[in-house]
Amino acid sequence: MHLLTTTSDTGSKQTVLVAVVLACFRALVGISFAIHGCSTLFGKPVAPHGPLPAVGAWPQWWAGVIELVAGTAVALGLGTRVAALLCSGSMAYAFLTVHLDHGILPIKNGGEPAVLFCWSFFLIAVLGPGPYSLDALLGRYAGLGRHPAPLST
Repeated sequence: MHLLTTTSDTGSKQTVLVAVVLACFRALVGISFAIHGCSTLFGKPVAPHGPLPAVGAWPQWWAGVIELVAGTAVALGLGTRVAALLCSGSMAYAFLTVHLDHGILPIKNGGEPAVLFCWSFFLIAVLGPGPYSLDALLGRYAGLGRHPAPLST
C-alpha cells in the first residue's frame, strides 16, 4: 500500500493524482518561500517591510538565505526533507520570537503566514518529495511501494 493512498493498487489513477497534487503543492510552497527570500535579500520582486538587511545580519539576512535557497530546493524536490525541515524550523523560530509577543492566536499576532509555512513544510518533510521531483530522478526518493506510472491517456 502506498503511503498517500487508500488502495493497494499503486499504479491506480488515484495514486498518480496524489503524486501530481503533492508535486504541485511542494512547488507552490517552495516557490512562494523563495520569493520571500528574494524580497528579503534583494528587494525584488517587492521591497521588504523595512530596509534590506546587511550581509550576515541575524536573523533577517539568514532567514532570507534559508527562504531563497531551501525554498528553491523544496520547489525542485532536491534534498527535500532536509530543506523542508530547515524551512519549517525557520518559520517556527519566526513565530516564537516575533509573533508570539503579540498574542498566542496567529490571527491576532500576524503570524498566520509563519504558521502555515511551518506546517506546510513539516508536511512536505514527512511525506517526502514524491515521485515527481529531482530527488526521485536522482534515485534518492525511497517511496513506499512502486512509483506511480506517469499520466497516460
